[in-house]
Amino acid sequence: MNKIVMAITGASGMPYALTLVQELGSLDIELHLVGSNSAYKVLQLESPGYEEVLGLVRHKYRQEDLGAPMASGSFQHDGMVVCPCSMASLAAVARGLGSNLIHRAADVALKEKRPLVLVPRETPLNRVHLQNMLAAHDAGAVIMPPCPGFYHQPENIQEIIRHTVSRIMDALGIENSVSRRWA
Repeated sequence: MNKIVMAITGASGMPYALTLVQELGSLDIELHLVGSNSAYKVLQLESPGYEEVLGLVRHKYRQEDLGAPMASGSFQHDGMVVCPCSMASLAAVARGLGSNLIHRAADVALKEKRPLVLVPRETPLNRVHLQNMLAAHDAGAVIMPPCPGFYHQPENIQEIIRHTVSRIMDALGIENSVSRRWA
């Protein structure tokens, strides 16, 4: 069984997060979900009814839960994703700040050489954003903005979202058929 840590921060892009939760939940994956305080505010704005999807997750934590398992390198997991990843969280990860559980868990993933996928959802990007992305990349994170491809000829927004979710799962080493692949 795979064990994945997922964090949701206060950036726009909650349909990506909820689709990822659903797809991971459909597999034999033990999901540990951490939500920031801002994430729950954005979820309310972007995804009414989100409680039903998050209700499928057995292991849920708040950003204040610094005693949660993923705050320690001894907690074995197969990777972590921050989706969506706010620029504040990206900066904290890039600079090694562990002021909450999301930042600490990401720092632990990097120090333990476990996959860490950051899905920043911001545009346009300023120089500081780009420097933080490069610093996080240099520390070992995969930077994966949700930039959909269109070669699979999506017919609706959900198919565009699923394309990005498939790529996130690929980066975590999770086999999937969430979206049609380049032939």
